[in-house]
Amino acid sequence: MRALQTVAVLLCSAIPATADPLPSWNDTPTKTAIIEFVEKVTDPASDDFVAMEDRIATFDNDGTLWAEQPAYFQLFYALDKLKEKAAADPSILSSDVLKAANEGDMQGMMAKGEEGLIEILNISHSGMTVDQFMADSSNWLSTAAHPTTGMHYADMTYQPMVELLSYLRDEGFSTYIVSGGGVHFIRSFSDEAYGVPPENVVGTEGETKFEEVDGKFVLMKHGGVTFIDDKEGKPVGIDRHIGKRPIFVGGNSDGDFQMLQYATEAEGPTFGLIVHHTDGEREFAYDREGSIGVLDRGLDEADARGWVLVDMANDWSRIWSGKK
Repeated sequence: MRALQTVAVLLCSAIPATADPLPSWNDTPTKTAIIEFVEKVTDPASDDFVAMEDRIATFDNDGTLWAEQPAYFQLFYALDKLKEKAAADPSILSSDVLKAANEGDMQGMMAKGEEGLIEILNISHSGMTVDQFMADSSNWLSTAAHPTTGMHYADMTYQPMVELLSYLRDEGFSTYIVSGGGVHFIRSFSDEAYGVPPENVVGTEGETKFEEVDGKFVLMKHGGVTFIDDKEGKPVGIDRHIGKRPIFVGGNSDGDFQMLQYATEAEGPTFGLIVHHTDGEREFAYDREGSIGVLDRGLDEADARGWVLVDMANDWSRIWSGKK
C-alpha cells in the first residue's frame, strides 16, 4: 500500500500545476467571474460556447489600460510638442488658448473647451508624416516623466489589465483597443505595451492626407478631428473597423457606456467590465466628479446591467506594469 501511495504522489508531482492566468489579480469574486466567463465561452461542451472567430474583446485605453490623471497623456504630449514648436517659431502662438497652453496655464487653455483643444492639435499634431508622428510619440512616452508620479508614461500601464489581455488571447480571443485617444498615438505603443497590434486599434482620427513630399508619397497629418471615437462613436468605430459586436468589453468611464451597452445587450454570453478607480494611495481615486474619466451613470447602472466593477484597491495586488 505504501508503495502505491508513493507512486501516486510521484505521479501527481510530475503534473505541472495550472499557472494562474491573472497573477496580479487578488482572489476575489471579480477574478472568479472573469475566469468563469472565459471558461464557459471556450468550452465546446458548454451551452455558452462561442466560436473563436466571434471571441472579440474591446477595451478602452485611458483609465482602463493605463492611467489618465491629472490629464490624458496625449494632452501632455501635445503641450510638449506645442512648446517645442513655439520655441522655434513664436508666431504660431496666435490665440489666447495657444498662449495659455504654452505657458502651462491649464485653466486658460481649457477656457474654449473642445474648440481650444482642436487649436492645440492643429499645431502639435500636424506638419509631419504618420510614421514621423508615431516614432516621435513612442520616444516621448519612453522618456518623458509624468508630472505626479515621475514615472515614464510608458510604464504607467496597468499590469492586471495587461495580464487580462494576454489571458484572453491565450483563450482564442481577438483583443482590440477602442479609445477616445488619437489612433496614431495609441498605435505607436499598443503592440509593445499590450500585445495589441496597430491594426487592432480603433481611435479618434484627425485629418490625414496622401501627399507628395520631396518626391515621395506619404501620409501627412494635418491636425483637426474628423472622427471622435468616444461615447456613441465607439459602437460606430467598432462596426466600421472590426465589423463584429464584441462579447467582452472593458472600460472605466461614462465615455465607455455605449460600448458596454452595445456589447452586453446582444444575444448570447457577454461580459462587461468597468475599472473603478478606488485606490488613492497606489494610483488615483475618482469617479463621479471631475473632467477626466467621470464614472457616474455607469456606477449607478452597473449592477442592474450585470457589469462587473473592478475595485482597484481590493481586486489588484499590483498596479503598474513598470517600476515605480
